[in-house]
Amino acid sequence: MGFEELLDKVGGFGPFQLRNLLLLALPRVLLPLHFLLPVFLSTTPAHHCALPQAPANFSHQDAWLEAHLPREPDGTFSSCLQFASPWVLPNTTLGGLMQSPGDLESQPSTVPCSQGWEYDRSEFSSTIATEWDLVCEQKGLSKLTSTFFFVGVLVGAVLFGYLSDRFGRRRLLLVAYASSLVLSLVSAASVSYVMFVITRTLTGSALAGFTIIVLPLELEWLDVEHRVVAGVLSTIFWSGGVLLLALVGYLIRDWRWLLLAATLPCVPGILSIWWVPESARWLLTQGRVEEARGYLLRCARLNGQSVGEDELSQEALNKVAEGERVVQRPSYLDLFRTPRLRHISLCCVVVWFGVNVSYYGLTLDLSGLGLDVYQTQLLFGAVELPSKLLVYLCVRRAGRRLTLSGMLLGAALTYGVRLLVPSGTRAWTTALAVVGKMFSEAAFTTAYLFTSELYPTVLRQTGLGLASLVGRLGGSLAPLTALLDGVWLLLPKLVYGGIALLAGCIALLLPETRKAQLPETIQDVEKMSHQEEEMQCGLNGTEERHAEKL
Repeated sequence: MGFEELLDKVGGFGPFQLRNLLLLALPRVLLPLHFLLPVFLSTTPAHHCALPQAPANFSHQDAWLEAHLPREPDGTFSSCLQFASPWVLPNTTLGGLMQSPGDLESQPSTVPCSQGWEYDRSEFSSTIATEWDLVCEQKGLSKLTSTFFFVGVLVGAVLFGYLSDRFGRRRLLLVAYASSLVLSLVSAASVSYVMFVITRTLTGSALAGFTIIVLPLELEWLDVEHRVVAGVLSTIFWSGGVLLLALVGYLIRDWRWLLLAATLPCVPGILSIWWVPESARWLLTQGRVEEARGYLLRCARLNGQSVGEDELSQEALNKVAEGERVVQRPSYLDLFRTPRLRHISLCCVVVWFGVNVSYYGLTLDLSGLGLDVYQTQLLFGAVELPSKLLVYLCVRRAGRRLTLSGMLLGAALTYGVRLLVPSGTRAWTTALAVVGKMFSEAAFTTAYLFTSELYPTVLRQTGLGLASLVGRLGGSLAPLTALLDGVWLLLPKLVYGGIALLAGCIALLLPETRKAQLPETIQDVEKMSHQEEEMQCGLNGTEERHAEKL
């Protein structure tokens, strides 16, 4: 008897699983609050060089700016340059001196801002860009905070993926909550840019635990029939977090208080650990039969299933555990030891890299759209909801592989069309960005579900950790890719679209998992490979015999 048969006896979908989904909804709300926080945290408001105070008898503010600041080709005042000496304008008096006719012939030379900058605080009272003057020559430092954050997520994915397979999902979930809370509080109290970058990088490492632990902990308690609907429903809470971020960002305009507000869900999360069950699948692979039996009995009781003593006896569970306890201490090398796992792992890392680049490339770069940052964030969050329905319908009918590939190719197509649309047509640009966001979010949802089904229980966290590691590498490079617009304005979109296209093609090489039981061991994965090869040979033989008859 395997674990799937055990799960059928205690209930593969019922109040126990629904409660588990609700308890694990909190991390899904928390993640977008931090992953997409740079949209508000790192934004750069309109700014110009700090100027001396205008004379008391001077009432024309625009004329004062005109006298000190050069204009850009589009007619706006320069953000990074000022005149070496004030340029006295026609019919104006500066400091009591009238302009002489010779001054009209040419403007004074320009120099970089020497006294700092003045910022438009009508939309944001404070961001990290205004806090530490991350503008002009240092504007790349603002984007770099997102890169370091995702580097932290990358490292955390490796650590949590390995440690949760070694020490359990539930224990590491508590570590993720506690460390995220402490590090975010320290980050909000940062007194320098370097301190902020270091603490945000460490916060990313802590938050990575949620990305690795939550979905497998849900799926390992679900039967095959309800895996898809539960997996898609649980990701709706991510979309809820995106919408909540738009609201919280609109209400709180100071970056320190906004960071604190985004961290508050960690407190009830720590308290909720008391009710979160450990994965009985994992416990059995570790030989911890008594603990697994306790959780299985609790599952049966909440689901209203009557289970006989012999069905969950020590002897029966020991037999299941013996069949599953193959890898006691998983390592990342185990993902490449056998041909099938090696193929799956190599394909997954490419796919996850493409999914992350396309998603965060679009989500973190809101320039060129005809809406303000709050409206755009709200619209991007709202469009994620229909993308969940699209995933649910597609994975049930077309399967995981075709759905993932199709969504990535759809995202690549929207990037390609945006290259052809003139920059002045903001309505079309916004519409294409929204459609691309829907495709990229659908690809993200499918990738999580698909990857969790591809790996066996003994390596599921490790495999998801490896995929997430490479994926976060893509997420860390996405903000820096946006800086390529200095080389060519359309180059970032070309890179995002090209990577999504490659990932969509590679996704077609993965095996389909629709209606398949979750593999428990490495041998199960290899057996599935042999079964597929035998089925393919049988189909080819049938076709050959049919051709001979004709």
